[in-house]
Amino acid sequence: MNPNPNASLATRELVGSYTEYAGAQRAVDFLSDEKFPVERTAIIGSDLRMIELVYGRLNYGRAAMAGAATGAWFGLLIGLFLGLFTPGVDSFLPLLLWGLLFGAVAGAVFGAVGHALSGGKRDFVSRQQLTAARYDVVVDSAYANEARTVLAKLG
Repeated sequence: MNPNPNASLATRELVGSYTEYAGAQRAVDFLSDEKFPVERTAIIGSDLRMIELVYGRLNYGRAAMAGAATGAWFGLLIGLFLGLFTPGVDSFLPLLLWGLLFGAVAGAVFGAVGHALSGGKRDFVSRQQLTAARYDVVVDSAYANEARTVLAKLG
C-alpha cells in the first residue's frame, strides 16, 4: 500500500468519468469485487461547488425548539449515565425523565439566547453540501489498462 497517495496522483490515468459520485463509487466497488488492487485508485471531484439549501426563517421559537431537542438528547444521556453509575439507585427511569426534561429546558434557553446574541446576522435555517460537477476515477498508470478491461464488464 502506498503510504502517501497524494504523491502518486500525477502518475495516475483516467479510467472513468461520472456526473454523480454514486457512479464513481459503483465503479471502484466493482473493481474491488473483481479483486482489482483498489488501493491504486482514487476518485477526484472536479469543479467543486458549495450549495446551501435554505429551509426557512429562523425565529426565537425555532431556535428554542432546536436547542430543546439537542438539550433533551444530552440530558437523556446524562440521566442514563447517572442511573447506571450511581450506586443504590433502584430505578433510573426517573433520572432519565428528569435529565430529559432539564436538558430540554436548558437547551431551549441556550437556543433562544444564542439566537438573540447573533444580532439577526443569520436568521434562516439551512444545510450546506459540497458537490462536484464531475467525478473521475483514476488508477496508477501501471494498472490503468487492467482497470479499463475490468470496468468494460460493468458497462
